[in-house]
Amino acid sequence: MKRRNFIETMSLVGASSILPLDLLFMNGLKMKNIGLQLFSCPKLLETDFRKGIELISQMGYTKVELFGPYTFSAPSAQERWKQVTPMLGFSGCGYFGFSKEEVKSILTENGITTPAVHTDLETLESNMEALGEHGQFLGYEYVGLPAIPQDQRTNLDDYKKMADRFNKIGENAKKNGLKFSYHNHGYGLHEMNGEIPLQVLLDKTDPNLVFLEMDIYWTTAGGADPVEYLKKYSNRYHLMHVKDMKEKVRFSGDGGDAAQWIELFPFMSTCGTGVLDLPLITSTALKNGLKHFFVEQDMVAEPETALKNSCEYLSRL
Repeated sequence: MKRRNFIETMSLVGASSILPLDLLFMNGLKMKNIGLQLFSCPKLLETDFRKGIELISQMGYTKVELFGPYTFSAPSAQERWKQVTPMLGFSGCGYFGFSKEEVKSILTENGITTPAVHTDLETLESNMEALGEHGQFLGYEYVGLPAIPQDQRTNLDDYKKMADRFNKIGENAKKNGLKFSYHNHGYGLHEMNGEIPLQVLLDKTDPNLVFLEMDIYWTTAGGADPVEYLKKYSNRYHLMHVKDMKEKVRFSGDGGDAAQWIELFPFMSTCGTGVLDLPLITSTALKNGLKHFFVEQDMVAEPETALKNSCEYLSRL
């Protein structure tokens, strides 16, 4: 055993008198493999993708989660992206103008893997074969839906119908060597006709076909407790977006549209500097089947500092 590893191990053993061993070992060992959702620094990557990835590696990240659309994405998704980019202030996405071969080379050179990507509902339903082909080449396992289109979640029947669609997407993903994951943005957390829409969706989807990605910030902003959902749907959450919150804030409405998300961007903070109980949330996640943590500070100012600090904080847990 190397001296450094020996010292770390003995430190854990010494601390075991005050903390449970399973929590210590889960946090001390697994939390060192931290990922980054690239929506955290899109302008940096749009300016120079190669240098951006190099910087991400130097910060300590070992994996990234890409966001679409991609060149093979459904035309409707690409058109919708063009409409929203003026509000965001950048247009780069997917492979940022590079081929999948170039992206793989750049990531490999910097010791970074890509276990997961975000895409869109249309592409998941119409072009899973392309996602599977690119996933096999780049090495990603999870294809995630960041949000259900607003006009397709207006009532409980919409959520029930979406559950059926999710099961079909998950089955098709499995056939193509992938896993389908759903990232909830904070809507669907309040009662509708006596039921919680998100829970209706989760209860009606096959746990072997539909996996989950929790965004602890949006879950909290929607008025729900991340820890309760991690426990209630144990082993469903395989991925997590980790960020902190300067102060407890809620959506101005139901959390169902991009304008409400964007107005809460200023309240995001570097991990460990806000009010969220990250040690409790992450340890609960690990004990309930979580596999990948991704820091996500949407379009954060000064990403070189903020993202580095988040990675260092999580690595110390």
